[in-house]
Amino acid sequence: MAANVYASATSNGEAVELTGGGSVTIDCPDVGNSLTSVPEGAKPEVDRELALLDEQIAAAYRQLQSQAQAVRQDPGFADNAVMNPLKEKRGATIGRIAEAIDRDGDRPDGVDALAACSLRITEEQKQPEQDGQPEQDGQQGQNAGQEQGSAQESGQNGQQGNGGQAGNGPVAGDYVDIKTAPATQQLPDPRSGPSRGTFVTSCGVNANGLFNSDNVIVAPGVTNGAHHFHDYIGNQSNNAFASDDDLAKAETSCVDQGDKSTYYWPVLRLQNGTQEQDANSPGGGVEGNAGEIVTAKQVTLTFVGNPRSKVTEMPRLLRVITGDAKAFVNGTANANASWSCTGFEDRQLKDKYPLCPAGSDVVRTFRFQSCWDGANIDSANHRTHVAFAAADGTCPAGFEAVPQLVQRIVYDVDAPSLNDGGKTTPLFAVDSFPEQLHKPVTDHGDFINVFDEKLMRQMVDCINEGRTCGAGAGDGGNGGDNGNGDNGGNGGDNGGGGDGDDNGSDDGGQQPSQSPEAPASEPATTAPATTDPATTAPATTDPVDTEPNTGNAGDGGVPGAGGPTVDTKPSPKAATSAPAAGSGASGGEIGTPATAPPTVSTPVSTPAQTTPPADTGTGTLPGGTEPQAVQGGLAETGANLWPGALGALLVIGGFVVLRRSTRGN
Repeated sequence: MAANVYASATSNGEAVELTGGGSVTIDCPDVGNSLTSVPEGAKPEVDRELALLDEQIAAAYRQLQSQAQAVRQDPGFADNAVMNPLKEKRGATIGRIAEAIDRDGDRPDGVDALAACSLRITEEQKQPEQDGQPEQDGQQGQNAGQEQGSAQESGQNGQQGNGGQAGNGPVAGDYVDIKTAPATQQLPDPRSGPSRGTFVTSCGVNANGLFNSDNVIVAPGVTNGAHHFHDYIGNQSNNAFASDDDLAKAETSCVDQGDKSTYYWPVLRLQNGTQEQDANSPGGGVEGNAGEIVTAKQVTLTFVGNPRSKVTEMPRLLRVITGDAKAFVNGTANANASWSCTGFEDRQLKDKYPLCPAGSDVVRTFRFQSCWDGANIDSANHRTHVAFAAADGTCPAGFEAVPQLVQRIVYDVDAPSLNDGGKTTPLFAVDSFPEQLHKPVTDHGDFINVFDEKLMRQMVDCINEGRTCGAGAGDGGNGGDNGNGDNGGNGGDNGGGGDGDDNGSDDGGQQPSQSPEAPASEPATTAPATTDPATTAPATTDPVDTEPNTGNAGDGGVPGAGGPTVDTKPSPKAATSAPAAGSGASGGEIGTPATAPPTVSTPVSTPAQTTPPADTGTGTLPGGTEPQAVQGGLAETGANLWPGALGALLVIGGFVVLRRSTRGN
């Protein structure tokens, strides 16, 4: 909550004055992370109670936000009306969790001490002077979203515009110019290892708009268990009540129908006052997740190997969560999402959103854990059954290497105008738990493996044999190794074709020498100083990139090996005329080097334009085939066919005349 408040927060044993322009949020210990072992029979009850803890925090935060005036007038109000009742409710809930575990196992130690929460102040950085204007304070100059009047005019239920459209972030200090972030030093290339292949699955971009605020992994059977909206691709039956059987029988948006896995992540929104379907619903506007949901421009799902050993098959229905949805209050130990811009993907941000230059798109990258304990498809805290490999690919003792999922999500959004709080160009942010204030460090991704066993075996064989496979692979052409093939070649090893600027923007150009997805250590200008874990566990050292440097098509370019590009609803960016196919690349989509297309001996005419295929809402064409560009319009096709047809008629006529002449003789 970004507001001027004054209160005495004594829940943590110390009185704290809440004044000035800082954001105030509720900081509670994460009970779920401390539960490393829960008996099978107690899991349903424990899951429900953990979800209730999240609801209690969300309700307390909303109360604190809605009664900011009372907090300012009465220093004891926050304690008496919000924090003390929250502690009591949490204590009772935690007691029920401990009792449920105790019935079938050993009562967990220390959980009773996790009931107390505290108010946390986050000081907002001030913006530098702009055009001779005096520096504004954290309250006035950093309203990430509309100003108070603008937010009220846009119909956001009277919520103030402080710190975002719904009053709980983001703020200007959450953004950094990607050009100021230093590039990461290259680490040894692991592709010479024993499992250097790649498998790319293509599942669309959620163009059909499958959203909900559930989380079947963390809060099964609980509606609104996530308290924020997710994008879903792949499995089309994912909600809080989906059983394993439901997932196995579901439809899928993936091109290969053998992949019914579910892939989901928090939606990205523009703080522009748009009333989405969830504007007045829990998980949406009620909990501070407001604004226009942005459909991704591209989504690439790549499974890569291990630089040290062969990989083994993932168990069916394996659950994996990467990142921490509560990292803003929990700390960054489990944070594992990277933010960057196309053309600058050798620079990765962990706790900042990127400000991308014109022609460059925003990129989110998730690297999932790639070591499995060999026994469990889930664990009580949803973490201990999987682990990150060390920088050299070594898995912890007792764990074995499995294919590593790397998700790369690209958005066509403009850099927001920070000097006016996003009024001219809106800020963007991911959905979050309300008390997490839409911080980028809270970004996370979820995956449930619902590959059929045959396809999983094919994936493992492909990766271990060093091949390039999957429905999303092989769509690129023969562009240059560094993304500047002749005349805008078709996707190369490290980016699409094109010979434009060095930043690999939509106009074509070089990609950074590092793999587009490779994370980089966080720039020194951002805080807190942490690094992206990528293939390794979250740590202070730079991880090793485990996949080939490849590229994707740019706006109007030919898709690279990373998979097809699927057009969705109109881009939030200003409309511009798209270049012809192959004219350039924007960034590098995860994938593998594609083989050159077969040589065609007959001359072929080059069409004047490229027409996208009909969108079925799943990222595939009817019949489950991969979307491909359809070249030429109807009139052009007819014009090309008429000369051939006329020639054929003349030949047939000649045969008729010859036959009649022969008969006459």
